[in-house]
Amino acid sequence: MANNQKAQWRGRQLHYQPEKSHVHPFLVGLWDAVKEETDGAVDIEVLADNDGLKLSHLEIVDQVTRGEIEFYALMGSIMGPLVPAMNIQSLPFIYRNNDDVYGSMDGALGDFLRKELRTKGIYLLPWGLMENGFRHIVTNNRPIHTAADLEGLSIRIPEGAVFEDTFKAFGAVPIQLFVLELYEALRVGKLHAQENPLAIIESLKLHEVTKYISMTSHMWSGFNIIGSLSFWETLPEHFQQIILKNVKKFVHMQRQHTIQLNSSLSESLQGKGMVINVADTSSFQAHLGKSFYQKWKNEVGKQAWELLEGQVGKLT
Repeated sequence: MANNQKAQWRGRQLHYQPEKSHVHPFLVGLWDAVKEETDGAVDIEVLADNDGLKLSHLEIVDQVTRGEIEFYALMGSIMGPLVPAMNIQSLPFIYRNNDDVYGSMDGALGDFLRKELRTKGIYLLPWGLMENGFRHIVTNNRPIHTAADLEGLSIRIPEGAVFEDTFKAFGAVPIQLFVLELYEALRVGKLHAQENPLAIIESLKLHEVTKYISMTSHMWSGFNIIGSLSFWETLPEHFQQIILKNVKKFVHMQRQHTIQLNSSLSESLQGKGMVINVADTSSFQAHLGKSFYQKWKNEVGKQAWELLEGQVGKLT
């Protein structure tokens, strides 16, 4: 179809990764396809780096709930203050592989989270969880072999209580910092460490300001595409279906791309001077213990925990 119809539903899709990331081109492809298939009636502009907005994630989510921003993509646990069950996406050493994540979030657990977020004015798009990858610890002064090596280390974490609890349990000093400020904080020595998937190290060029990657796979992370419920409900049902069809298509492509990217980046980052070791994750799990998981079971709630166990097996 030709895009000759004036857009009736115009909006913005924000995300906080650079344009040259494993996120941006797939969101552009998604919304370009929607514009084409709705003959230009739905026109969503994709804006990298949060379009320069100097706001926290939750401040942007608040604008989504008010319909001032139509779509956003962010980690689930950042929405924990609104819906505690969203912390379940970032629980450490819970997901064994990507299939555990997708089976949970594309299935019954995702449906439950969608229902919870809807009460807050947020539409969590089905099949809309993009891949970021398992997270590893990156330092500028020494490699991390066991949890004891984290003692007293200042490490950047994203917004979210589950990250703070986890790294305090490891003996580190977690510091919440917006991701787009991370490079400079590491460059000037404000921080000793950060933790992220390899794809983020690459996209933010963190190899320029850090040296050691300690492979811990301590958490999985991804980006949930959320929408303003008030905006979503103005869309005709057949346009909603066009969007959801393309979400499923482009998110599947993004997942496969990012899995392959993360698997190839070890060699690439070593070629850029980074030193990689595999950490002893059993020491990290020992620092957490049963009390940590019991606390977070209570936090996310019985129903969400049981739906998670339905996918990954008994946890406590």
